[in-house]
Amino acid sequence: MRASFPFSAIVGQDEMKLALLIAAIDARIGGVMVFGDRGTGKSTAVRALAALLPPMPVVAGCRYNCAPGQSVCPTPETHLPGKATAPVPFVDLPLGATEDRVVGALDLEKALAHGEKAFEPGLLARAHRGFLYIDEINLLEDHIVDLLLDVAASGENVVEREGLSVRHAARFVLVGSGNPEEGELRPQLLDRFGLSVEVRTPQDLKQRVEILKRCDAFERTPDEFAEQWSKAERKTLKRIAKGKELLASVTMPDAVLTRASELCMVVGADGLRGELTLMRSARALAALEGDEIVTEVHLKRVAPLALRHRLRRNVLDETGSTARIERAMETMFAA
Repeated sequence: MRASFPFSAIVGQDEMKLALLIAAIDARIGGVMVFGDRGTGKSTAVRALAALLPPMPVVAGCRYNCAPGQSVCPTPETHLPGKATAPVPFVDLPLGATEDRVVGALDLEKALAHGEKAFEPGLLARAHRGFLYIDEINLLEDHIVDLLLDVAASGENVVEREGLSVRHAARFVLVGSGNPEEGELRPQLLDRFGLSVEVRTPQDLKQRVEILKRCDAFERTPDEFAEQWSKAERKTLKRIAKGKELLASVTMPDAVLTRASELCMVVGADGLRGELTLMRSARALAALEGDEIVTEVHLKRVAPLALRHRLRRNVLDETGSTARIERAMETMFAA
């Protein structure tokens, strides 16, 4: 099988890579929305991170990526004895996908050939415990986006149709990308994404040349290129593993939590989801860096990621969301 482009070999796009690592540490954060130009490595980064993660334990014979010991599975009769592993799923959802393909539907072949009512799992079942990537999500039909976000929030996919009633786990990191010039997402949908990232085409000449060199080297000899970056990949994987292990013991002092709420109030973030995401993201970043206590430094690094897509548009202030957040932090943390 062809090697994936190494996550550690991606040039620049540090904010996007940080957001993906944070989401990998704590899936409860709610996924990542990436805005920016085409051809800036958005899908490459997500695919590379999924390929980097170690194979996950699964129930042998299960079509729903069930973990050993998972209590609910629609087809326990297909389970086989023994231990099994599978790569962390990376599912690319095409724009033209129908609702049946996304959530699953009646298996027509079995129905017509044998008169048997059987469920054919959809893309949500394939993405369970992995990553679901949607390119140009702003062009996806609204009812499909609503469905995806509901499932991502609940962690379950429920299908009631054609006499079938199926419920299965569907927990995944939802990653969407889009170009704002081709249409904006509705604010209520944006708010459901945990983190938001802005990526731009690199304007540094040396960086662009380095990107060309690495892409060319990977296309010519992918296995050799992957081997050259294997040490850096192992280091990144070790950080993720340690971060996941440390996450439960990371504490966030009341003073830092108060700062988080103050910042959300100052910038005018709607609702409390921003504060929850800010808290979880700061805690995940601390775990990723091996720190057991969240500080204001962690808070400041994740604040633009967690809040920039939750701000109301101010007609008297045409500066971007990121600039407004940074300006508010400068005032708050300087005091």
